[in-house]
Amino acid sequence: MIPLKQLEKLAARHGTPIFVVDHEEIRRNYAMFKRYLPRVQAYYAVKAEPLPEIVETLYKAGASFDVASMPEFRIVYENIKRMPAQKRQAWIWDKIIYANPIKANATLRELDRYKPLVTYDNIEEIRKIRKYAPHAGLALRIRVPNTGAMVELSSKFGAAPGEAVDLILAAAKAGLGVEGLSFHVGSQTTNFENFVQAINLAADIFKEARDRGYAQMNVLDIGGGFPAPYDETVKPFKELATKINAELDRLFPRDIEILAEPGRFMIATAATSVVTILGRAVRDGKVCYYVDDGVYHTYSGIIFDHCHYHMKSFRKGREQICGVFGPTCDALDVISMSESLPADLELGELLYSPKIGAYSHASSTHFNGFPPAKVVHVNR
Repeated sequence: MIPLKQLEKLAARHGTPIFVVDHEEIRRNYAMFKRYLPRVQAYYAVKAEPLPEIVETLYKAGASFDVASMPEFRIVYENIKRMPAQKRQAWIWDKIIYANPIKANATLRELDRYKPLVTYDNIEEIRKIRKYAPHAGLALRIRVPNTGAMVELSSKFGAAPGEAVDLILAAAKAGLGVEGLSFHVGSQTTNFENFVQAINLAADIFKEARDRGYAQMNVLDIGGGFPAPYDETVKPFKELATKINAELDRLFPRDIEILAEPGRFMIATAATSVVTILGRAVRDGKVCYYVDDGVYHTYSGIIFDHCHYHMKSFRKGREQICGVFGPTCDALDVISMSESLPADLELGELLYSPKIGAYSHASSTHFNGFPPAKVVHVNR
């Protein structure tokens, strides 16, 4: 984490609220991912935090990218303008997967000229892709266990394993090329057995496809869900990687390309929010602080990501349970009703929240006229 003295200086220089991104931490997270999963190519999930500066840092480190909308696609594509035109097409194939299984017709039309790799999970999507993006390569997304994930995704996306090969053959019959399979075990998955079960399900589907005459698949996308170390209850990433590596090596030969879509893992620990106390009240005996950022802005993950971010003080003092509220007039704008903070903080003092990089600032709005926090980039 960026030293507190530096955070205070940045707040004095830029004002608050600020969202401070530590690019050295991003590079460390990427290096850790590659060190423990050397066979897996990391496709950063841009939706976790779609700042162009983050995309550039990860691109330079060697990452590829998972996009789920055309605006995200364009953010990534901006990073290839320096490349010779003849190399751009290969770059798209190697560096981007469009991993939203349901796509608008207009999106498919726009994507088609890039010949991208896209996911699908139903027969209607096959018909759409055939009509509007016939040059795309396909990866079938399958439904896998999401037990213990902070954000469950299996009820919204994924073909049932029993229908998977039928959908592969249907796409092939439509003249489309199915390159492989993808899955997602749920965001912030601390139940590592989800990955084990999903990899085994995928191996069974690969085998069934070969047995039924389709042997062209050479890609397995193991999705996201790699947990960020928010606290000591999250087991070490190395432990998860050991399980994944064992199953991949046992079930998939080396000619199968393995992809993953880490988002939270790459960025969660790489950003810190700094806020100013705007107001203070005592309500029913509890000290309540009002700050200049909230759930409509950097703390949106409290609502959308089922995540709790701890608020910390820059100075020590006798702590007690306090409430912390955002700046808007909406009663929903509650950061915490039970944060341990000094009870004697004054107006104008600063608070900060570490490990707030993922699915936070990315969801900021301008609700009630309050703009999102200013982004400050730090390259240590």
